[in-house]
Amino acid sequence: MANCCGLVTDKNEPVPLKQVEVQVQVQGHVASVSSTLQYENKEERPLEAIFVFPLEADAALCHFSAKIGETEVVAELQEKQKAREQYDDALSSGQQAFLLEESSESSDVFRLSVGSLLPGQNASVTLAYVTELAVQADDALRFCLPAVLNPRYAPQDSGNVPQVTSAPGGSVPYTLSFSVQVSSPCPISKVESNCPLEPLKYVNPNQTKATVSLSPGHKFDRDVELLVYYSGAHQPTAIVEAGQASAKPDTLMADPVVMLSLYPEFPAEVTSTLATSGEFLFLMDRSSSMGCNMHNGAGAQKRIESARDTLLLLLKSLPLGCFFNIYGFGSHHESFFPLEMMEKALEKVKGMRADLGGTEILRPLRDIYSQPCLRGHPRQLFIFTDGEVWNTKDVLDLVKKNVHTHRCFSFGIGEGASSALIKGMAKEGSGHAQFITGPDRMQPKVMQSLRFALQPAVKDISVKWNVPKGVAVTLLSPPLNVLFQGQRALLYAQLTGQVRPGR
Repeated sequence: MANCCGLVTDKNEPVPLKQVEVQVQVQGHVASVSSTLQYENKEERPLEAIFVFPLEADAALCHFSAKIGETEVVAELQEKQKAREQYDDALSSGQQAFLLEESSESSDVFRLSVGSLLPGQNASVTLAYVTELAVQADDALRFCLPAVLNPRYAPQDSGNVPQVTSAPGGSVPYTLSFSVQVSSPCPISKVESNCPLEPLKYVNPNQTKATVSLSPGHKFDRDVELLVYYSGAHQPTAIVEAGQASAKPDTLMADPVVMLSLYPEFPAEVTSTLATSGEFLFLMDRSSSMGCNMHNGAGAQKRIESARDTLLLLLKSLPLGCFFNIYGFGSHHESFFPLEMMEKALEKVKGMRADLGGTEILRPLRDIYSQPCLRGHPRQLFIFTDGEVWNTKDVLDLVKKNVHTHRCFSFGIGEGASSALIKGMAKEGSGHAQFITGPDRMQPKVMQSLRFALQPAVKDISVKWNVPKGVAVTLLSPPLNVLFQGQRALLYAQLTGQVRPGR
């Protein structure tokens, strides 16, 4: 597997990436992101280069363009094989070409091929995407700009595996320009980051619009995490975007679209009766990559150390009367039990090491799902991993197949954990996902997931729209399959028709 950083040639030689510029617009609970990458061919020959990079798993890529000199190329969506053939044809005829592909195995990995870049020539590539912002345990909205993309482990007989690279600490020669505009129906109380920020600037008196940016000179050698806090975060809000005047009538782009943000409150008799029984299965990644640091900064924990701390906190917080078992996995897997006492389990967890080889998660999952469940004890599966898994789609299919007997709660450990895997397992398993990137926010995240696991899930959810006469609503969101107390729900809908006068 390749081990170079960023943009590389077809011979695996690095191409200088000169600058990264990112502009983010946060509207309520959604972010629109525009990233521009500028690089230069310093070779004496034309080259074909490849840039493998991460996006959030649930991001929707909506624009891709490339500019060489004064010539700009805007991408169009095509069937994958046809696009590859056109790209090859352009190269063989000496033309410049670009090809952007999503990995067939993991939806958070994209591969950009840059063809026939002439000697001394600069190229600028712009990507635009939209993504929802995850809600944290303290009600912050989390935006993450991934800088680190961890290599994905695959057994030798796995066939075609996406060539994912990672940047060694201190090797990134370019800086990041990063600016954010925030707008919301609720006042913006503060914005925090794991990177140095310029002071927050409010644009209007009621503090519902603001701008913020990274301090100058920031090296893009780690993930940029942004936390946005709103006053009255649990209040329902609606943001309406008008249709485009130039769009064809009676189409999605011509009609207004509404985004609703809801925090449903359930009856007290539902939320006050947390489970005092259950079977908790903890699946710990003990592959060699868990011995890496959480991030490139000074004083970083090892991933396995952070995962151990997370698991220890969960074990100590389990209600009396629950059953539990602990599995470790790598190239093979093993379980702790039978153990007689919690004290013995805690001691064994403290001794866990990243010593089991590769990240092969399918085998332990199949083993767990094959075990009979205990009557009267709903089974909750907690998974801790750095996400260096190549066969993400196979894993998600297996989790989805067993969702009726196992709820799945996932923890991504360290920077670069695959969002496709971590979020996907929680979504398909009707659970909740967390990303542990440092010790400062670990405890509230762990306790939030445990509270959700102890709640009875609310299912069979229906939504009723009360709109003025003459207006019709077409739901654009997938159905809500499960909700927990205090969990945000986002709904998108297309509005058609007209409001009659006086309504």
